[in-house]
Amino acid sequence: MSRQSVARAHQKIQELSWDPMYHEPVSQYGTDYTFRKAQKKDPLKQVLRSYFPMQEEKDHRVYGAADGAIRGNMFRQVQERWLEWQKLFLSIIPLPEISAARAMPLLFRTVPNPELHNGQAIQMIDEVRHSTIQQNLKRLYMNNYIDPAGFNNSLRNFQNDYCGTIGRQFAEGFITGDAITAASIYLTIVAETAFTNTLFVAMPAEAAANGDYLLPTVFHSVQSDESRHISNGYATLLMALSDEGNHQLLERDLRYAWWNNHRVVDAAIGTFIEYGTKDRRKDRESYAEMWRRWIYDDYYRSYLVPLEKYGLVIPHDLIEEAWNQIWNKGYVHEVAQFFATGWLANYWRIDPMTDKDFEWFEFKYPGWYNRYGKWWEEYNRLSTPNGHHPIVAEDVDYQYPHRCWVCMVPCLVREDMVMAEVDGQWRTYCHEACRWTDVEAFRPTYQGRQTPNMGQLIGSREWETLYHGWNWADVVSDMGFVRDDGKTLVAQPHLDLDPSKMWTLDHLRRMGPVLSPNVLLNEMTPAEREAFHANYIKGGPGGRPAPANA
Repeated sequence: MSRQSVARAHQKIQELSWDPMYHEPVSQYGTDYTFRKAQKKDPLKQVLRSYFPMQEEKDHRVYGAADGAIRGNMFRQVQERWLEWQKLFLSIIPLPEISAARAMPLLFRTVPNPELHNGQAIQMIDEVRHSTIQQNLKRLYMNNYIDPAGFNNSLRNFQNDYCGTIGRQFAEGFITGDAITAASIYLTIVAETAFTNTLFVAMPAEAAANGDYLLPTVFHSVQSDESRHISNGYATLLMALSDEGNHQLLERDLRYAWWNNHRVVDAAIGTFIEYGTKDRRKDRESYAEMWRRWIYDDYYRSYLVPLEKYGLVIPHDLIEEAWNQIWNKGYVHEVAQFFATGWLANYWRIDPMTDKDFEWFEFKYPGWYNRYGKWWEEYNRLSTPNGHHPIVAEDVDYQYPHRCWVCMVPCLVREDMVMAEVDGQWRTYCHEACRWTDVEAFRPTYQGRQTPNMGQLIGSREWETLYHGWNWADVVSDMGFVRDDGKTLVAQPHLDLDPSKMWTLDHLRRMGPVLSPNVLLNEMTPAEREAFHANYIKGGPGGRPAPANA
């Protein structure tokens, strides 16, 4: 199709739209935003008859690469350390994609602009395609990789597993609460515009460095659609900005969306890139360097800051704090340590760090060894069963952390942990920004303004609370993370598949029960709780408890 005929077809589609005059449409998805029916343009002007041939060509390339990977024996050459972490990544990522598809109908009746409805409908098709090719990628890994266990059951356990519940709360943020907050600000303005850079560009680069050229093919195909989604978000943002009454909500939502995306996406992708790789070239970018380039410079300085000319207050403080968390407070390293601490409750094998890894981390993050090196040496020492417990139940100078009620990533930067009593329950938060989200932003009233369409963060959110008082062996059995012999764990703290070196349910049965930090917190007296908090924030880095004389 010529560009001129595409433009004519796009215009004709808008003429087919109408507003019914004979009844009041039912509002299916609520929002506290208001819109003037100003004409805002869809810059890409995509129509289905040009869209489908383009996507068909991209799919041919994806499935051709999959066939090439099998024929070229890629699965016997790729680094095991890398593919083990893909069991987590590929179990989580299809859920945000399909949630993003479900998010688009939230906007159809909320944003009064037929031209944008066309772009949103095409985005919905995009997201279904993304989820499909990603799950197919996972299926290929499962069918061809040396250790398929973990690839086969991860999608079934978002409601009750150690790490997947973090991804679940992230994805469900696209489809819950205020329609504009969820489907526009949280999804398209922040998640897709900012964080797909590290997700779909940086991650594929690391995959290729570890011998996996199939993931880059799939995820570059995904990323090539994101410009369309970014355009949808920006056009909706401009419509919202045209009504000054929306500025208060936009500023609220930018703070919430930015911080929650940072906590979850940086935790996950940073860990995959830094701890899932065997590529330790000194000239390779660290995750901090990637983040500075892709998110701080390209998104913050080039996209967010110019919005100030419209009178919008940008959350400069939270963006600087996100960088501070990554560079100065070791956020990604703390997360990787937490994932490895609870390796037995996962569904992938976590490789110990080696001297070569230590050298690279110290080069990229000076002072890394003093913070984390000794703990990883302990992890290596305890990786093979030899009469001891898994590392979570051994004395390795590590205090098991509290979960954040909002982002569900634990309160790993100990000095930042805050508490609040909400609806009769004491809750812990990884940072003041998460406390603000729960206590102030997600409420029926915000700064004196009625916001009935905002959701609330309720229910059984914390993994440890689900299994409080259970024996670890029963927990792993309940989650289904046991191999076909009925006793050997799917997860292991090493990559050796020698049965004599693998952990079983019998090893776990000797351990004490799982104890929920939140349950214990709520059982404390006010004085005990205050003393506990004062002690907790003196702990770390690397999860170290506060000194006895602190």
